Amino acid sequence: MPAGTRPPLRSAAAAREAVLVVPRARVLPGGGWHGVRTTGLRQALETIAACGEFRPRGEVEEEPSWQQVIPHMVVRTDHGLLVMRRLTASSEARLHHQLTLGVGGHINRADAARGGDPLTAGAVREWQEEVLCPVALAATLVGLLKDDTAPVGRVHLGLVLLVEAGAAPVAVRERRKLAGEVLAPAALRSRYLQLESWSQLVYDALVAGELEPPPEPAWRLQLPPAAAETSASAHPSTLPG
Repeated sequence: MPAGTRPPLRSAAAAREAVLVVPRARVLPGGGWHGVRTTGLRQALETIAACGEFRPRGEVEEEPSWQQVIPHMVVRTDHGLLVMRRLTASSEARLHHQLTLGVGGHINRADAARGGDPLTAGAVREWQEEVLCPVALAATLVGLLKDDTAPVGRVHLGLVLLVEAGAAPVAVRERRKLAGEVLAPAALRSRYLQLESWSQLVYDALVAGELEPPPEPAWRLQLPPAAAETSASAHPSTLPG
C-alpha cells in the first residue's frame, strides 16, 4: 500500500463489500511498526482466525481500530521478482502508475462462503484472478507487513507470502489493469522510488535476506495452476517506461 492520503472509494458497491478485518488491539497488541516483521506469524494467524469478522469496507477504510487483512504474495523466479504496474483501469485510483511486488487484495465474505479457511480461499482467488502460471506453486508466509506512517497503511495489515516459482513462467492476467515483467533485484533498484510503500518495505527485506521461508512455516498454501483463458492472454506484458 502506498503512502499518502486516501480518496473516497470509487463506487457504492466497493464501499458495501464486506472485507475481513481484525481488531487492531488484538492483532497488534504491542502497537504498529514500519516494515516487515518475521516473528509472531503463528500468533497473528490464530488471532485473525479467532477475532476476524467481515465489515463493510466503507466503514473501515478510515478506522485504524480495525485492520483490513491483505495477503501480499511476492513471486520470485530463477530470474528475479515479478513486478507489476497498476494501470488506470485498476479500481484503486491511489495506486495508479505505481509499481508493486504484491499479488493479492482484500478477503471478502464470498471467500468464507467457499468453506474452509477464508484466508486461503481469498489468496487462491486473487492468484487466479491476477496471474497466469501453468503449474501449481506453493506460497509460504514469511512476514507481517505494516506501515503506520500514512493513513492507508494504518488500516491495513499485510501477510507477506513468498511464492517460489523457479523456472515456471509467471505473467500478468489482468492486462487491462496491470502491466508486468520479471526483473532482477539489481535492475529493480533503479525503479525503487516508483514502488508503492509496501513494496519498498518488502524489497528492502528481501535483499537483506530476511524473508527466506522458515523450516516450519506458520502458513503454507498450494496455489493451483492459473491457466490462460486464451492463447493470446498468455503472453506477459511489459512495464511501460
